[in-house]
Amino acid sequence: MKILAMDTSNQVLSVALLDDKQIISEVTTNIAKNHSVRLMPAVEKLMKDVNVTPSELDRIVVAKGPGSYTGVRIGLATAKTMAWALNIPVIGVSSLETLAYQGLLFDGIICPFFNARRGLVYTGAYQWKNETLETVMDEENILMTDWLAKLKKSGEKILFLSQDIELFKNVIIEQLQDKAVIADTSFQLPRAAHLALLGRGKEADSVHALVPNYLRLTEAEANWQKQQKEKANR
Repeated sequence: MKILAMDTSNQVLSVALLDDKQIISEVTTNIAKNHSVRLMPAVEKLMKDVNVTPSELDRIVVAKGPGSYTGVRIGLATAKTMAWALNIPVIGVSSLETLAYQGLLFDGIICPFFNARRGLVYTGAYQWKNETLETVMDEENILMTDWLAKLKKSGEKILFLSQDIELFKNVIIEQLQDKAVIADTSFQLPRAAHLALLGRGKEADSVHALVPNYLRLTEAEANWQKQQKEKANR
């Protein structure tokens, strides 16, 4: 089973091609450039380099957020369009779950997170049990200080994974002290190969029903709800 996976949900752009569980090819970049311009050329080059045609693909896996609103939309729109055109399944996987995969060899709680600005993060807590990545605490959009207070109650060692680790490293260590484990730089970026492996065992989504998981309202949605409340109170 050949799987194409793509993640554009944050600054990192990662694309991978797997044949069952074997990684055939993968490319990951961590630069601030427009994913809408770079994603399809990356997919085309990746497949051309290993002589795989679109008609050989069996499923497409995409990171569905949380993360950058624009980045999430670009990935989902591309994946859904390709899946519809090729008449193959598409599977959406949490961007946080994908990053948490990097903690495969860690015996404890894994905490991936993405910076959501103003002290907020998109985050969740996971743990590997019997070769399965399980959710320990549901994903949230929350102040990092509040999240750390919740994690502290577990009393366990916690592995932190994030491309934004330097923004929160000091407060993490200050609050959790020796319970905090900061992963090496090489483990801080999500990989599309892990995204593919996670999506390999999940049920397919409906192409039309698969939607982004923003974890919070977009600014336009928030403003609309505010306007509706104001109208209702007049």
